[in-house]
Parts: sequence; C-alpha cells; structure tokens
Amino acid sequence: MHIPFCAHKCHYCDFYSLVDPRDRQGSFVDRLGRELHALAPWGRGASLATIFVGGGTPSLLPPFLWDRLLGVLHEAFDLTSLEEFSVECNPESVSPELFSTLVRGGVTRVSMGAQSFNPSHLKTLERRHSPGNAGRALAMARDAGIPRQSIDLIFGIPGQTLDDWKHDLDDALALGTEHLSCYNLTYEPGTAMTARLKRGEFTPADEDVEVEMFRITLSAARGAGLERYEVSNFAKPGAQCRHNLVYWRGGNWLAAGPSASGHINGHRWKNTPRLDDYLSIDRDGFAPVSEHETPDPGRALTERLMTGLRLSEGLERAWVVAQATALHAGAASGLARAIERQTALGFLETDPARLCLTDAGFLVGDSVILELAGALDL
Repeated sequence: MHIPFCAHKCHYCDFYSLVDPRDRQGSFVDRLGRELHALAPWGRGASLATIFVGGGTPSLLPPFLWDRLLGVLHEAFDLTSLEEFSVECNPESVSPELFSTLVRGGVTRVSMGAQSFNPSHLKTLERRHSPGNAGRALAMARDAGIPRQSIDLIFGIPGQTLDDWKHDLDDALALGTEHLSCYNLTYEPGTAMTARLKRGEFTPADEDVEVEMFRITLSAARGAGLERYEVSNFAKPGAQCRHNLVYWRGGNWLAAGPSASGHINGHRWKNTPRLDDYLSIDRDGFAPVSEHETPDPGRALTERLMTGLRLSEGLERAWVVAQATALHAGAASGLARAIERQTALGFLETDPARLCLTDAGFLVGDSVILELAGALDL
C-alpha cells in the first residue's frame, strides 16, 4: 500500500508524494478501503503472507484514520497466516497512540527513516527531525509491542566524511536494530537535490569515498551480527524483510494506493501516480492504472537477473540456463560466455549450483547484471 502524504518533500526523494493536504486524508482512506475490497477476491484461496505500507509518510496519518484503514484490511482479507506487517515511519510523526493503534491492527514491524544521526547531513537532505528522535521513536515502538524494527540510512551525502558515516552506523547499531538498510545517495531526475547539484550548491561525494563507505558498512554490520542479504540490506538471522524478498524473488503481490505497483503471474501494473485521479476515478473500487505489462519470457528472465542477483543467495544456475535456452538458440551460449567473463574478473562466485555476486561484484553489480542481460540478445 502506498500512502502519499508528507509533511515536507525531502530534496532527494523521487517517490510519489505530496505535502500533507489533511482535508483529503479522510477521503483518501475511504477510497483506499474501496480499492482493498475490490482487490480482496484476488487474494481469495490463500491468506496474505505479508503487508508493506510505504509512502510518502504513512505515520503521518492520524490514529483514527489508521484504525479505520486497519479495520477494512481485516474485513477484506484473511490475515490469519500473516507473517509480517511493516509500516514505514518518520521519527517526527509518531506517537504512543499511533503505535498502539498499529499493534491492535496487527502491525509487527516498523521501518524508521533515520537517514543520518548528524544534524548537518539531515539539513542537507532536508530532513526535519533531530538526530535523537529516531532512537526515541524506536523505543516508543518497542514499548507499544512492535517487536521487529529496521533503520534506513543514507551515505554519500555531500560533505559526509568516512568518520561521519562510521558514527551513523555506530549510532544505528547501538539502538539494537535487527535490520539495517543503507542506500547511497542518488540524484534522481526531477528532484530538488538534483536541481541543487546542477546549480553548483554542493559537490557530490567522490566515487572512491562511496566505495569505502560501502566496505565500512559491510564490516560494521557483520561485526554487529547482521549479514548482507541484498545489496543495500543487512539483517540478523531470520530478520530479513520478508515482503521485499517477494519482490526480489519474483513472487506475486497486490498493489493499493496511488503509484503502487503490483505483479501477478507476469502481469505488472502501476496505479496512477496522481492523487486527484485516484480519488475521482473509481472503477468498481479498482484504481486507474497508468502502466500495464503483459507476460513476456525475455523480460521476465531479464528482471529475475536484475532482482535475483541483488540478493546474496543469488539464483539457481540450472534454472537460469534453462530459461535462457528456452528463449532462443544463442541466448544460453551468450549468457555462459558473460558468466565466465564476470567470474574471471572476480565479480561472480564460482559456485556451480548458484549464480551469486561476490563482495567485489556487489560494488559493480549494475554493470555485471547489464552484461548478463545483454548477452541474452533479446
């Protein structure tokens, strides 16, 4: 589910969001409820395994609207076998009442957008919380009974030193989190951060510094008992985000809310990324769709290479070869040559059963994946 409201648009963010129009939050929740009821038959025959609510800032919704939304979820879907229910939160928009409401509704995990514990870097990112708020928010969630917690951090912020990044990691790990997401700052088209970069307001982080920050992250996380299971994600054993694993393993998921994306058996779609259209267009409860892709074996294999190789577990080699062979005569041989080259460069593991990136490979993962996908000659 995607909840688009924010108190402020952070300068680096390219997710669909808009500054909090409180006059439309109630009508949004009502519209989202109608969509959930429309989607419910798609989930019949099997109970939901995971739910992830992102944004925007989902914690910006007041508790009484969360109560209404959670009630609809329990009406529309079978949640008896729910393994994980995550909600993204910002430190400045949570309260004991909110967390109590989430717990009553079955939420088991929060993802806290700390981004940094350095006031200077928070200011650069246009984040409005103070460094200490993230720890207080996580303690509040624990006290309310939410057992699983994750912290988001950003590295490669202009002016951020290696020592600054070490301190951010130390501060996050000292909070006892079981899961850590560490993303390098990217300058997405159309964001305020990119506009500021073009105006010369700051100098982006040096690529070699970002590489060293990546290495520091790996060392610090492992030292705290968190293993990398995806390019940017680290978790204690059993604490991986089960919902996101569905994406990376090519599973099926439903989508609700403006700009939310779904996937069912090779069909991919995206709801319109515009709140006005989402509120005004009601197709028997379904949201208006802005994009739809039908099943395509070549695209499916390319996507599995892109998502599966992001995971430390990688992909089963025999399955990849079989899928490539089914595409056309040259796909499997081209892929085999690309795999051999990347293995010789030290970017792919030599495991005969699995296709996995090495630690060095994770640093250049995009280029490795592009070569493998390109070798399919689609």
